[in-house]
Amino acid sequence: MAVLGLGRSGLSAAAALRAGGAEVIAWDDGEEARAKAVAAGIELADLARPGAFDGVALLIVSPGIPHLYPAPHPAVEAAMRAGVPLDNDIGLFFRSWATQGWHRFATAPRVIAVTGSNGKSTTVALIHHVLEAAGRPAQMAGNIGLGVLDAEPAHDGEVLVLELSSYQCDLARTLTPDIAVFTNLADDHLDRHGGRGGYFAAKRRLFAEGSPDRAVIGIDEPEGMFLASQMAEGPLDDQVIRISSGRKLGGFGWSVFARRGFLAEWRKGRQMASIDLRPMKGLPGAHNHQNACAAYGALRALGLAPKQIEKAFRSFPGLPHRCRFIAEIRGIAFVNDSKATNAESAAHALRAFPRIRWIAGGEGKAGGIEALAAALATVEKAYLIGRDAPRFAATLAEQGIAHEISGTLEKAFASAIAEARPGDTVLLAPAAASFDQFESFEARGEAFERLVRELAEKPG
Repeated sequence: MAVLGLGRSGLSAAAALRAGGAEVIAWDDGEEARAKAVAAGIELADLARPGAFDGVALLIVSPGIPHLYPAPHPAVEAAMRAGVPLDNDIGLFFRSWATQGWHRFATAPRVIAVTGSNGKSTTVALIHHVLEAAGRPAQMAGNIGLGVLDAEPAHDGEVLVLELSSYQCDLARTLTPDIAVFTNLADDHLDRHGGRGGYFAAKRRLFAEGSPDRAVIGIDEPEGMFLASQMAEGPLDDQVIRISSGRKLGGFGWSVFARRGFLAEWRKGRQMASIDLRPMKGLPGAHNHQNACAAYGALRALGLAPKQIEKAFRSFPGLPHRCRFIAEIRGIAFVNDSKATNAESAAHALRAFPRIRWIAGGEGKAGGIEALAAALATVEKAYLIGRDAPRFAATLAEQGIAHEISGTLEKAFASAIAEARPGDTVLLAPAAASFDQFESFEARGEAFERLVRELAEKPG
């Protein structure tokens, strides 16, 4: 077996293959990654050289390596020319997860796989949180938590919740979740998939190839509506649970939707449950209400009761750096959305709170914050940091939004709390990358949370 790419998933795949008795060779274009592989006892071989695939039965490709668009990696092209099949760690997982020991279990383990453009991580974490609160054995893996091949062997009745990217879905030869979830679709990774159609097609494979027992599908975009119509035998087929944020869904066999902060479940023409999401600090805003609908649908498909789900929703803390409520100090709320590294993701946060002191800036993406015009109504004032603060300031001036160029996070925070009133939210949603001032968006968010803690410790 050959492994291309020796990051987390590649190293994990190599170790798993060796544990299963395979002879493994591997390659990575990065010298540092190759050194780690050598330290782990993995044999290296340049897979792009002539004859590299002689005697090789399978090539495992790591998610970050292109296999088709914009152009195949030379080693991938060499494998295809040699007729060597391609797979990835997700395909290996689905082929090996079930074991002979499962026949002794009272309840077979289940796999929930979540894909989509936005909200995957929060949806997976929320499902996992509810399962743990309900006393169900559960793990989460994939793009969150463990690498998928590092998951522990299944226990009786266990649920494994996977976050799967388009890269992972696109190449896996086997995709067989019990419950598959599609959150939404937005333009992303288009060069890697040859356009929006290819991007959607990669995610659609989780459903078309896997034939899940239940499909939970967001239908707020045309692609989701198309997918739901393909998976269902008709509008009353409750094997498909349609979800939406912002509009009522009627006439379907099973649907879950959120409107005006309330989640509603309808089945066969009857309302089964309603949950008030508005007081849940871990799930602010319409985008998180969509995540809640997706998680709720998957959990109901597992058989959990609405009251169980609602109770656990209330204790969900949110994911670090993703629109996470940190504290309320003297009537002012502090929210860390450092993961909002582009305008689209920042817009979700800006729509989630009524009066915002907005800390933004850093290394802006193409287009800066021009696309945020419709989301700025809640901004009392912006405090701009980082390299592109002047560019952001020019855009805000055109929109008539009060702002200042603070420069650093510390200065922006100090200005925001000096001017904030009870009922305001001090929101870090940079709409920009962090690398001009921080090593990562996580480091930026941690710096913000440290400032909040220091404020909380001050007397008065």
